[in-house]
Amino acid sequence: MLKEFQKYSVVITDTSCFILLDKINALEILQSVYKNVVTTPEIAAEFGKPLPDWILIKAVKNKQRQFLYSGKVDAGEASAIALAMELPSPLLILDDLKGRNLASQLNLSYTGTLGLLVLAKNAGIIKELKGYFDKIADTDFRVSPALLQTILEKSGE
Repeated sequence: MLKEFQKYSVVITDTSCFILLDKINALEILQSVYKNVVTTPEIAAEFGKPLPDWILIKAVKNKQRQFLYSGKVDAGEASAIALAMELPSPLLILDDLKGRNLASQLNLSYTGTLGLLVLAKNAGIIKELKGYFDKIADTDFRVSPALLQTILEKSGE
C-alpha cells in the first residue's frame, strides 16, 4: 500500500497533522511514510514549535489564490491547498472537512492523519493502531470513537 502513495512527488501537511502527531509523540511516522514533506510558513507559525529539519517550509507564490481560499477555509489550509495547486503530484494531509471539500472540488488528492497512521501500519512502520488511537482519545483531536473502532476493525485489531 505504501507504493500507492509513492506516486506523489510531495506531501503537504496541514497544522492538525503536526499538532496531533506531536501530542502523541509520533511525528517521526510522517517522515517514515513520506520522504518529501512540505508545509507553508503559515502552517509552521500555527504549529508554534520548531519543525524538524526534514520538513521543507515553502511559501505560496500565488497569494491571490491563497487569499481566495482563505474565504472558504482557515489560513493554514488555504496556504496548503494553494501550494498544492503550484506543485506537481501533491498529496495533502487535511483533517478538517471544509479543507477536504475544497481539495476535492479542486481535484487534489488528500488523506488525513488517521489515514497516515493506517498507511504506516499497512507498510509495517508501526505494529498496531490501537495504542496510537488510545493516545489520540486523550487529546482534544475531534474524532468519533465509532470511527476509530471501525478503522481498528477494518485493520484487523
